[in-house]
Amino acid sequence: MHIETTSTGSEQASLWGRARQAFVHVPETFALVRRASPVAALTLAVCAVAMALLPLAVAYGGKRVVDAVVAGDQAATLEWVLIELGVVVLALLFTRLHMLTQANLGARLAVDINVAILERAQTLELRHFEDPEFYDRLTRARREASSRPVAMVVGVFQLAQGVVSVLGAVGVLLAFSGVAVLGLAAAAVPAALAELRYSAAAFRLRNWRSPDTRRLYYLEHVLTNDGHAKEVMTLGLGPLLLGRYRGLAEGFYAEDRALSVRRAGFGALWSVIATLAFYGVYAFVALEAVAGRISLGTMTMYVLAFRHGQQAFQSVLSALGGMFEHNLYLSNLFEFLRREPLPAAATVTHPDRGPSLESGSESESERGVRFDRVSFKYPGRDAWALKDVDLMVPAGRSLALVGHNGAGKTTLIKLLMGLYTPTSGRVLLDGRPLSDWPAEALRARIAVVFQDFNRYQLPARENIGFGSVDALDDDARIARALERGGATADLEKLKDGLDTQLGRWFKDGVELSGGQWQKVALSRA
Repeated sequence: MHIETTSTGSEQASLWGRARQAFVHVPETFALVRRASPVAALTLAVCAVAMALLPLAVAYGGKRVVDAVVAGDQAATLEWVLIELGVVVLALLFTRLHMLTQANLGARLAVDINVAILERAQTLELRHFEDPEFYDRLTRARREASSRPVAMVVGVFQLAQGVVSVLGAVGVLLAFSGVAVLGLAAAAVPAALAELRYSAAAFRLRNWRSPDTRRLYYLEHVLTNDGHAKEVMTLGLGPLLLGRYRGLAEGFYAEDRALSVRRAGFGALWSVIATLAFYGVYAFVALEAVAGRISLGTMTMYVLAFRHGQQAFQSVLSALGGMFEHNLYLSNLFEFLRREPLPAAATVTHPDRGPSLESGSESESERGVRFDRVSFKYPGRDAWALKDVDLMVPAGRSLALVGHNGAGKTTLIKLLMGLYTPTSGRVLLDGRPLSDWPAEALRARIAVVFQDFNRYQLPARENIGFGSVDALDDDARIARALERGGATADLEKLKDGLDTQLGRWFKDGVELSGGQWQKVALSRA
């Protein structure tokens, strides 16, 4: 993918718009920070102000030292050196406190936000997890969740710190020359505009390739996961899959490298221009000192103030660029947390389906499962998975569903479980539509073992007890489930019994045969 970065007049105008957009998600981000650690937010604010003002105090201390040296005043020289030392130590302490607070806040936010993403995932339906576009949104939300929010907060404080520093430097330099102040701004603006452009380009690049990013992660999973290892080795798929992985990874590298080279090239150019501006002012101030119009100490203060002001002004514009970039990535996170990824599936009823059953009615004739002219299409597909299914399974009866692959057997069970809502028609349990049943009550009435059942890399107790999590510690109930699932003899052979770690992912894990895993799944159900 080629990211175009040629500047036009309209693009330059849009860059200023991007600067305004940098603040869009600041309120939401600070709300996260306040919930995570109000003390950390306050500490960062105090550090930002201190780190903005202390360098100017160092510059003033340098001026007094130089003037005392020129005047030959040993006592004043020693006094101001000690004062400057104290200010420098204080600045170092605030810097360290800032770094510590930022690291701790980042770790705290990473936990809180990842938990929020996982909590949001628990509210979704099965159709969301079977939708590729949803997975792209989930990938984008998780990708930067642990770093971008704290980076946004730090960017806000960096911006505030830079503004305070610039105002202080401008206040010092205006007493010397307004031209120096203009030079301060002119040297920093172009670099910041270029940074805004490349931040947007990097975001477009990463969002565009979200599907390929998921494909890369999948290939990595297949090549390193024990569930795939036997077949990959037996079929000799390693070189093929590794080649595909390498191709995607090399493509990502080439795109990232091309963008970073252009970004670094323009950054170097504008850095040279900023350096030339600094030394131009430096020469001017030095000549003023040579001419005797300012003292040597004042020259030192002006040079330090200009250097600090220039760095602060660049910091302000850099913070805006960083905040704009963080805002772009945070838009993925906040969009995922607050929006429904897919529209709710509507149930369309048949106009001629006859008299309806009253909700809550549980006469003997109605006890059981009924599919009332049920039709279903998977989201994004035109073909019907099921069409006009009429079926009644009375309570106490057994039924076998037989059909070719793709005939809709699993789809029928997903509809019965309430994992999907019929496109038309309705499913009833004991005369009541599934929508009238609380989800917990419905799941308690139905046990399912899917073809692709889970093999939890957890202790045997949990592999069984997950069928009813409130009974995880009820050994008698678990033993009864094992007996009904036919797994009692297999579990009795395990060294630690129910506490045996199953699977090979973790230490001391015991791998079961395919048939034994099936019995565990049956016992869980």
